[in-house]
Amino acid sequence: MEYYKLNLQMDFKSNIQYRKETLIKLLYSIEENESRIIEALYKDFKKPEFEAVLTETNYVIGDLKQTIKNIKCWAKPKRVLPSILNFPSSDYIYSEPYGKVLVIAPWNYPFQLALCPLIAAVAAGNSVVLKPSELTPNTSNLINEIISKVFSKNHVEVIEGGVEVSQNLLSKKWDYIFFTGSVAVGKIVAKAAAEHMTPVTLELGGKNPCIIDETANIKLAAKRIVWGKFINAGQTCIAPDYLLVQKDIKSDLIEHLKQEITSAYSDDPEVSPDYTRIVNTRNWDRLKSLIEPEKVLFGGQSNSEDCYLAPTLIEETTMDSLVMKEEIFGPILPILAYENESELDEIISKYDKPLSLYVFTTKKKFAEKIIQKFSFGGGCINDTVIHFSNSRLPFGGVGHSGIGAYHGKMSFDTFSHKKAIVKKANWLDLTLRYAPYNGKLAQIRKILKWM
Repeated sequence: MEYYKLNLQMDFKSNIQYRKETLIKLLYSIEENESRIIEALYKDFKKPEFEAVLTETNYVIGDLKQTIKNIKCWAKPKRVLPSILNFPSSDYIYSEPYGKVLVIAPWNYPFQLALCPLIAAVAAGNSVVLKPSELTPNTSNLINEIISKVFSKNHVEVIEGGVEVSQNLLSKKWDYIFFTGSVAVGKIVAKAAAEHMTPVTLELGGKNPCIIDETANIKLAAKRIVWGKFINAGQTCIAPDYLLVQKDIKSDLIEHLKQEITSAYSDDPEVSPDYTRIVNTRNWDRLKSLIEPEKVLFGGQSNSEDCYLAPTLIEETTMDSLVMKEEIFGPILPILAYENESELDEIISKYDKPLSLYVFTTKKKFAEKIIQKFSFGGGCINDTVIHFSNSRLPFGGVGHSGIGAYHGKMSFDTFSHKKAIVKKANWLDLTLRYAPYNGKLAQIRKILKWM
């Protein structure tokens, strides 16, 4: 048995074909169980089938197909130009698995954000322990079932449980930790990792601004903002957190936002089959406490028994309100007016670097200025959220919104140590580098200057 386990360990560490075959098995299993995954997501917080497919199952399936197709290319040593000082040589970058990887997944996209890091870690040759969220038990249980049938336990293992389980896992030594969640918990993960000098990727969040200037296509902007904000009931780390609207178009934008919410979810979103619920009572209570009734422009209705909170627009005039103090992570959208660019600077600079920033404008120079001026993880011009969907773009935060990035090949690289190798030829050995150095300094200076 021990010999068998050792062979398995060697397989996933050094045998790329073995990794590919296990990922193919995972792909087949997910495709076979897609309807069960959709059902589990609905049971956990009434995620609509369309959103479950678009943002969860299909996203993971696409990620798997891309990884399976490219794994051998990604894992192949990459030749780079050698240094002339090492002539004659051939220089390479080798991708090496870190070893034992811990992935701690969140509840808001519980299937996608658990499986995608796992896929990359496996592709890179690591063994993985996955801790899915206890707040979405139906999805977590199904993930455990799928993984246990596809992988050997010493290769990939799912460990379910709450805070105590996470604390216990973080107390152990890992070769890499990948965490998606809140800034507060991210700091705990970072401290635990630091005890063992463990490298981390932290996908966190922040207060994502969305700027709409006077030249924007207001109707289209409203449509795209409503979609990006209220998909998954606002429980999206890259959703617009607050709007900064040029004062002259504020009233028009608000009317269009109201129309688009109604168009998407009807006059009563509570009965809409397309509107998700808040994940649990605790989060519902937190979100409900952020709403000041006198500031509500639209929505505000709620039902604690069903964890329902309507898409809500807030008239906001101060930075000191509760809704402006922290990341909202729910279907509440504060709307602030600005008059000039200096006000934008004043408001955005009050917060830590956000995970995302959005700007709606037809002025190319203004858009470029905003993108260059503010530091943030990623974003869009004239849309929201969609930058996440392109696997060729890195996804990650900066500062308090995160450490590291992933997606596509970058996901493979995230879970790989890049090992530098110089293959030196034997047919020539230049003596310039060797002692004694007498009379060689002038020569080496000429070479270094030329380089």
